[in-house]
Amino acid sequence: MTTAQEQDVVELLLAQHNEIKRLFEQLRTATGDSKRELFEDLVRLLAVHESAEEEVVHPTARRRIEGGEQVVDARLEEEDEAKTALAELHDMGVDHPEFDAKLMMLSQAVIEHATREENEEFIFLRQNLDQDQLRRMAGAVRAAEAIAPTRPHPGVGESAITQMLAGPPMAVFDRVRDAVRDWRQSHDER
Repeated sequence: MTTAQEQDVVELLLAQHNEIKRLFEQLRTATGDSKRELFEDLVRLLAVHESAEEEVVHPTARRRIEGGEQVVDARLEEEDEAKTALAELHDMGVDHPEFDAKLMMLSQAVIEHATREENEEFIFLRQNLDQDQLRRMAGAVRAAEAIAPTRPHPGVGESAITQMLAGPPMAVFDRVRDAVRDWRQSHDER
């Protein structure tokens, strides 16, 4: 098994893609509090994952892949659409009658997006960067995720510069909201 220090950026992102797919699959049959918790986990993972990709992976792909501008612009457009859909789902809540149908549409779009990243960016990274560069990028992704927002913020922008400037203040706000929500839930159960 690969340790965190040995894991490269492609391994890290593929593992996250698999976790995202697993959460979508579990959400299909979950109900009640379990469904709410799984959805919150999905929201958090997608938000930090996409922010880190926008800060670390996409800029490298834009510079180093032939046709990188078009590849990255298409992925950023997909990410913005997903953020908007995820924010809408978050606002409507898991008990809303349209939640499951909209979640299925989001699931399909996110999985297609992940597949395109894997086929257009990740393969390139693996073939054209050495193992040390890939490991350093994994560290940069982990660092970006540590300060990334935990909720989608559509309309803020998907550029690396926007994420680095706006991400940390939004992350603090999101993490305070998460802590208050978690505190309320733990005290409501008593």
